[in-house]
Amino acid sequence: MHQPFLRSSKTVTTVTRSLIFPPKYQLLFFRYSSSPQKHENQRKQNQEQQASISNSKSSIGSPCRVQKLIASQSDPLMAKEIFDYASRQPNFRHSYSSYLILILKLGRSKFFSLIEDVLFHLKSDRCPVNPTLFTYIIKIYAEADLPEKALKTFYNMLEFDCKPLPKQLNRILELLVTHRNYLRPAFDLFKDAHKHGCLPNTKSYNILMRAFCLNGDLSIAYSLFNKMFERDLMPDVESYRILMQGLCRKGQVNTAVGLLEDMLNKGFVPDTLSYTTLLNSLCRKKQLREAYKLLCRMKVKGCNPDIVHYNTVILGFCREGRAMDACKVLEDMTSNGCLPNLVSYRTLVGGLCDQEMFDEAKNYMEVMISKGFSPHFSVSHALIKGFSNVGKIEEACGVLQELLKFGEAPHKDTWLTIIPSICKGEETEEVSELLDKVMKVEIKRDTRIVEAGIALEDYLIRKAKSRSRRA
Repeated sequence: MHQPFLRSSKTVTTVTRSLIFPPKYQLLFFRYSSSPQKHENQRKQNQEQQASISNSKSSIGSPCRVQKLIASQSDPLMAKEIFDYASRQPNFRHSYSSYLILILKLGRSKFFSLIEDVLFHLKSDRCPVNPTLFTYIIKIYAEADLPEKALKTFYNMLEFDCKPLPKQLNRILELLVTHRNYLRPAFDLFKDAHKHGCLPNTKSYNILMRAFCLNGDLSIAYSLFNKMFERDLMPDVESYRILMQGLCRKGQVNTAVGLLEDMLNKGFVPDTLSYTTLLNSLCRKKQLREAYKLLCRMKVKGCNPDIVHYNTVILGFCREGRAMDACKVLEDMTSNGCLPNLVSYRTLVGGLCDQEMFDEAKNYMEVMISKGFSPHFSVSHALIKGFSNVGKIEEACGVLQELLKFGEAPHKDTWLTIIPSICKGEETEEVSELLDKVMKVEIKRDTRIVEAGIALEDYLIRKAKSRSRRA
């Protein structure tokens, strides 16, 4: 009865049977040809009724039933064959939902050429289109990283007399600017969008500004920023932050700080990322005084400094050999309700060690341990190496003992630092007790005492001879 149109399988038989309605429905659809008519007016009435039915139904069923068949198929190619078969039936028109469901199925399976075929059929069918359909299509192409097809979708919307929405424009722009060679087409689309009834919004400008800043075209980004005011659009916090980040990348940190002042004067409250950008750039430019002032102003301006802001300034001071100023920042942190973390203490102890302020560094390490932070290798190693270099072997052993109390096994580089110093120096009771504890430490891959060198072997031989003489 029907010519085969599907791949041969059990599924084919099932689907084909489901397309053939039982006899009672066929009689309903075609009763004008099988029922005897006694009166002419009854015949005309039946013809009108049949014409009405044939506009929505055919021998394969209603558009609603075909829609359900398409939706039930896990194989998108099977769904497409059902769609095509139904399309060939006389007087049959698919529902809008059938188009949408099929496009989503094809998109998830990456049959992009078939999507274009369905769109062509949709246009020929003159079916009213909802802009949501194109939102899904743009999303499909964005997830597949197909900028050319996403760009084409914008102009497809115009062919359907469907006015593009700003959110659809923005999604396409976001995809285009991720490809450097599509930056210019993105800019052209942005400039022409208003001609097609789609007015770019603040997010549209931000997408282009960020792209040009990353591309090093700061002048174009500035031009876009100023254009917003001309178009009666108000920049947002992100707009300012994008420009500040672009300026900082170019080393124009003072201009970026000026932009922050302009932002504050206009009533904006900068976000934490804006402050992080400026603090980091000021510290790298060695403008530590300005960085500290900005840190102090943050709370006054409605943005509480967080751990990242404080650690950025602490690192800046330590890099420039101003560890005591970094200590002051740490004290400010606790007084403002922000608790130091491992990075805070590690950076500070390392900075104090670099300035040979080992006693102060040890005090901060003890505070760090008392707060439950594990003594990081870089912290303990810097202290032990510093004490060993200035001949304070007992202090170095004290740091090592703190590690053992905490259950931490020193790194092999720490052994290589302290053991030669111990072996060269005079043995004390504290050092002797410590080494007894050290010998009980589990030997691991990174704590192999044997790699400490010949000095340890000589020391142990000397100690054994001494004990035998006493015996």
